[in-house]
Amino acid sequence: LVLGVLSAVLLACSADGGLGGGFGGHHHHVDYYAPPHYNFEYKVHDPHTGDEKSQHETREGDVVKGYYTVKEADGTLREVHYTADKHNGFNAEVKR
Repeated sequence: LVLGVLSAVLLACSADGGLGGGFGGHHHHVDYYAPPHYNFEYKVHDPHTGDEKSQHETREGDVVKGYYTVKEADGTLREVHYTADKHNGFNAEVKR
């Protein structure tokens, strides 16, 4: 009798796809894609050494925009604004 019940359970499980009606154990992997996005900024201003610089950059999807500044040895400030994307590449404009 025990062997008959065990056989019936095994047969039912194999026809069903497993215990739980075939719903447990089959996991569908779902890829979630979020476009890349970030924003950062930093600044250095050290009166002791004279070091002065900054940078700001953002990315939304495949487009990066930003600027950085650097205090040159002669005391002037160089400022570079840039953009980069897959269609136009990297483009920069330098100001003094």
